[in-house]
Amino acid sequence: MGKTMHTFTISTHEKQSFTTLDQYLQEALDKSGVEEGVMVVYCPHTTAAITINENADPDVKKDLKVGLDDTFPNKPAYVHAEGNSDGHMKSSVVGASETLIIADGQLILGTWQSVYFAEFDGPRTRTFIVKILAV
Repeated sequence: MGKTMHTFTISTHEKQSFTTLDQYLQEALDKSGVEEGVMVVYCPHTTAAITINENADPDVKKDLKVGLDDTFPNKPAYVHAEGNSDGHMKSSVVGASETLIIADGQLILGTWQSVYFAEFDGPRTRTFIVKILAV
């Protein structure tokens, strides 16, 4: 069995964005040699997240941004000194990780699904961690 833990670095270019991680996850899976198991994708940042959503229509990402901004606007009443309380809220709601099933050496995703790094306080240089467990 090959390497089963990987740390990747990406750069985000907007305050809020969704970056497809599929190519990184495939690279990690290929290097692991795991045929059956699970993959955990983890974000170690408090104003970013990992999510799974549609990758066929780019308007879905636009709508996610609008919906999250409408639900969690950055209000003057927030007292967090860095001024990014909205990013912390979005990160908490979306979540720090996703777990994927590996079967026959492939990630199991729906036809239209991709895994995204969700940035809520960019632009920044960010990392995410992939851990693969064979079963």
